[in-house]
Amino acid sequence: MTDLTWLSTRELAALIADGEVSSQDAVEAHLARIEEVNPTVNAIVTLDPERSLDQARAADARLVQARRAGEVLPPLHGVPMTHKDTHDTAGMRTTLGSPVFADRIPETDDLIVARLRAAGVISTGKSNVPEFAAGAHTFNPIFGTTVNPYDPTKSVAGSSGGVGAALATGIQASGDGSDMGGSLRTPASFNNVVGMRPSNGRIPHTPPSNAWGWLAQKGFMARTVGDVALLMSVGAGPDPLGPCSVQEPGSIFDLPEFALGADYQPDLKGLRVGLSPDLRGMLQVEAEVSDTVQASAEVFTALGALVDDGIPDLSEADQVFGTQRAYDFVAYWGPVVRAEAARPGGSRIKEAVIWNTQLGFDLRVEELTAMDAARGRLWAATQDYFTTHDVLVLATAQALPFDATMEYPDAINGLPMENYLEWMRAVTLISATGCPAISVPGGFSAGGLPIGIQIVAAPGKDVELLQVAHAFEAATGHHLRHPEI
Repeated sequence: MTDLTWLSTRELAALIADGEVSSQDAVEAHLARIEEVNPTVNAIVTLDPERSLDQARAADARLVQARRAGEVLPPLHGVPMTHKDTHDTAGMRTTLGSPVFADRIPETDDLIVARLRAAGVISTGKSNVPEFAAGAHTFNPIFGTTVNPYDPTKSVAGSSGGVGAALATGIQASGDGSDMGGSLRTPASFNNVVGMRPSNGRIPHTPPSNAWGWLAQKGFMARTVGDVALLMSVGAGPDPLGPCSVQEPGSIFDLPEFALGADYQPDLKGLRVGLSPDLRGMLQVEAEVSDTVQASAEVFTALGALVDDGIPDLSEADQVFGTQRAYDFVAYWGPVVRAEAARPGGSRIKEAVIWNTQLGFDLRVEELTAMDAARGRLWAATQDYFTTHDVLVLATAQALPFDATMEYPDAINGLPMENYLEWMRAVTLISATGCPAISVPGGFSAGGLPIGIQIVAAPGKDVELLQVAHAFEAATGHHLRHPEI
């Protein structure tokens, strides 16, 4: 039988649809790969093999019925996939990496999971996260630390770190994640995969979460840009309960250049690229990372792009991100943090979450109104930038994958990092703009650790962003290098 480990999601779905591989075969191979590599990386923390195999057999029977009736099944029919452990899955434990929710079993799916299941995905389990998805390093007191497939002594990043490791080790080809301060992009960089933060409203926020939220975004990771586009085609689109929904269907991501067997030649002729690994000195970036991102200029130029070092005015992005994140932490976790603080045995929540939530409790109304005004000016500066540039290119992660026993890098280029957010400014500054952004494999360090490049487009230009990323991926082939597990 075909080795299913390194197929793309598109390839696996096509084999299942054609009857060349059964869904049961796919799920069994998926579970076998987890058994083989998970003891090394600790990416998958909850499994439901019996129910997923039952669903696979039912999917195979449904395929036979559909063929007889001439029906077309959904595009991911019978494809196995684990989900991020912060995304509710009906009937399957969802812990958020916290002892507070260690035995929690939701009754409903998050929208992103519901749409994947409606597209035919078979949910097999959950992938590891930092507690409450706080911090770009995946560890928690329930399941421990997820480590890097390219070097198990190093961090896998986070908060979608379990997803990143699952993709890099051949457990699955794509998966769902989320990104407030880089949680799709940073683990993509550390794992040599692709992670895209969409524009607000592409995958709508719906109750019971904050339907008006904008800083945190759900999205997808995959080993290829084409598979991210595939998942966006089924996961994006408006929802009547999402007031910020973008009123375009997910089908706009069904691009012909991603089709299996497409005769694709990358071409970025005339594309206007602003490229600066460290945002012209705004960021501390390790030398190997900076050199790799700078080298991508040659790739863009060879593809016909016009490259300069122009960047937008991001001087107010730190204020916008920090204030909005603190506010959102109160909205998401405030009641839990306060309840745990009053618990007789003491709080079970990690200090970083308590600290960030307290920042929100301490906010004054003047700070909130100042943040709104700063956000308006930042939006205007971003819009102005994209009148002269089509994309911005910079580092995704400012440092190489770091020691997995550390909570976060304590210094970059000798400059101390005062808290768990400071080392992630390459992604948090971009989150504050509301722009869609994607990390794609950009190369490797001398020691063989992955380095991603971050590409940013104007708000709403998600399709165009994927097209640029696809061209870079096709021209370089960095995504084809897998770790030796």
